[in-house]
Amino acid sequence: MNRGEHDMKNYKIAVVAGDGIGPEVIGEARKVLDITAAKYGFSFNWNEFPYGAGHYLATGEVMPETALADMETCDAILLGAIGDPRVKPGILERGILLKLRMYFDQYVNLRPARSLPRVHTPVPLANGEIIDSVVVRENTEDLYMGIGDVTETGELDMPINVQRKTYTLKGKLSIHSDPSCHFAAQAAINSRPGVERITRYACDLAQKRGEDTVTVVSKSNAVPALYGFFEETAKNVICGEYPELKYEMVNVDALCYHLVRDPSAYGVLLCPNLFGDIISDLQAGLAGGMGTAAGGNIGDGISLFEPVHGSAPDIAGTGKANPIAAILSGALLLQHLGETKAAEAIDKAVSDFLGQASMEDLPFEFGGHATFEQVGDKISGKI
Repeated sequence: MNRGEHDMKNYKIAVVAGDGIGPEVIGEARKVLDITAAKYGFSFNWNEFPYGAGHYLATGEVMPETALADMETCDAILLGAIGDPRVKPGILERGILLKLRMYFDQYVNLRPARSLPRVHTPVPLANGEIIDSVVVRENTEDLYMGIGDVTETGELDMPINVQRKTYTLKGKLSIHSDPSCHFAAQAAINSRPGVERITRYACDLAQKRGEDTVTVVSKSNAVPALYGFFEETAKNVICGEYPELKYEMVNVDALCYHLVRDPSAYGVLLCPNLFGDIISDLQAGLAGGMGTAAGGNIGDGISLFEPVHGSAPDIAGTGKANPIAAILSGALLLQHLGETKAAEAIDKAVSDFLGQASMEDLPFEFGGHATFEQVGDKISGKI
């Protein structure tokens, strides 16, 4: 039963539409979310933020600290895409997306991969099987800590000042080569609090999905300190705190081999940051491409949801953008807010649209000729 008008829940959502096709696909995600909310007895208050390439080129400002404080008053963040060929790579990505992840301690990067009707999968699925897996990627540690540098003198002193919600790292890493040579160094860190909390998230998710196994993706045979630590800590949590779940470990190289031979073989994949970054894109490709790849950056506070296809500046303004990944990211947002039935309604609407649409009504990416607005309208009509 829908809530009555007198107690209708209103969610305040920060919107960073961003660059390229970001504003186009986010507009359609908002359209579907508003229609879904109206049918399930809640509403949205959209708070728009201008940050991206246009704002940076016009003002020289990437994203001020005041924006973070404003976003902290919201229930979640919906982001379109970050990146523009007019701006040097890394400026916007680090100054907006990574800044949001670290400031709000979004330690989970959630990347579902699900095969959908009439979306071509490059590897045939046998006996009517489907891909329905999810990468749970640790999102704040590993080689993404930002501790690294390059030397031309053979000597390197790297100051370390890393702040996380659960700890602060301070110190200095000093190394030199003999004889002197140019080299680069990057430090990776996995902490016990960091591994334990991402493992608990993966275990809780496996239980919600009705699965009995969590697969830890590792490489401890070659990198025993870093990934052996991740593996052992995750195993202790799974076996010690979730006796109803099975612990499974697979080396990342072997996993890549098995996934392309049988993409439907895995459920919840728990990954360190670097491996999760790679495996999640492999899974997206196996499930049919980035056009349906939704993503979430989730923490105990404000979480962020985004399609992961990037800004695609080459098709911005042509109408050819595919909004499905952004719409499915909206479903993840609803799931996170506890609006489970509404989230399921969007997932079903997307599947129904893809299964029933004429070829002409499919997105350009899937061989059709429908604009992003037409696709959004068709999916909205299926809610």
